[in-house]
Amino acid sequence: MTRVRRLWVQLRGSFRRVRRWVHSHVPRRLWLALIIPVLLLSVGTVGYRWIEGDHWSYFDGFYMTAITITTIGYGEMHPLGTAGRVFTVVLAYGGVFTLAYFATDLVRSVVTGELRQAIGRRWVDDQLAALTGHIIVCGHGRMGQIVCGELDRQKKLFVLIDKSEEHLRDLPYTHCLPLPGDATADDLLRKAGIERARAMITVVGSDADNLYITLSARLLSPKLKIVSRAEEEDAEAKLRKVGANKVISPYLAGGHRAVQAVLRPAVLHFMEMATRPEFLDLQIEEVRVAAGGALAGRSLRESRVVADLGVVVVGVVRPGGELLYNPPVDTVLEPEAVLIALGQRRSLDQLEHLANGG
Repeated sequence: MTRVRRLWVQLRGSFRRVRRWVHSHVPRRLWLALIIPVLLLSVGTVGYRWIEGDHWSYFDGFYMTAITITTIGYGEMHPLGTAGRVFTVVLAYGGVFTLAYFATDLVRSVVTGELRQAIGRRWVDDQLAALTGHIIVCGHGRMGQIVCGELDRQKKLFVLIDKSEEHLRDLPYTHCLPLPGDATADDLLRKAGIERARAMITVVGSDADNLYITLSARLLSPKLKIVSRAEEEDAEAKLRKVGANKVISPYLAGGHRAVQAVLRPAVLHFMEMATRPEFLDLQIEEVRVAAGGALAGRSLRESRVVADLGVVVVGVVRPGGELLYNPPVDTVLEPEAVLIALGQRRSLDQLEHLANGG
């Protein structure tokens, strides 16, 4: 008896897991369209057996039900009494109208794209739950489009949050997961995986929204790197106080860039080319020294980064935040230090491999 009870408990648990999976992955109307025919077959099978008696087997009832609700109607399996014929009429009309309704609804869902959207939302939710080390972008306005385009060109996986579902339709990005909603809501930030994210870029048009999003993100993830946009001059100090690591002002940055284009055009051209991923001859990159890496605890001379890889280390950011420009060759590379290196893409990839443990 104990074995039977244990088996029953296991079967009940399996049924509940299957039911939870169906409810979370299959749209409600599609689920009903699948379950209603099964219920009709079950009711008809048992009904014929109960009405006509033992000379009707369950298979006879099942077969009679199948040919009745599909309107095939080959004929009666056995002679039916009055009650059996009334049951057949009810079953036929009920089955035909029910199946026709759900078939029409299913076709409508497929034609209008509703089914595709529902399945797509389920897929996005599953992907969001598994994300780690990604970037969250809040806002898909003019600046947000530039940010997303650059992240996509560099093949960085990111979650894009925007209030308008229209802004998230037909996105041209291949490394993006769209998430419609208000980024100021904690639940939406958690759904975007903010606790597992690498960084967040908030470029919403309103300084107040950027301020609130930054504050919410910092409370949810104290170690998250946050880059915020500021329109007004006094908003920068506020954003830093609530947790932004870096504040970008489009007008201030654009003004500085315009001046550099006049006074130092060659320098500006060099920096633009060195930060573009498609320019393979020369790039500038930052590489973090891992605690167990081959570079940790060694000096630049001992690591032979310059001699063997042909990489120029133009700066070292120490774990405390101190920046060394043009560091001498006897500079010790501490764990969690960041190298600012200049070189070919292939050499920079080799340097990153050494710094991470190679």
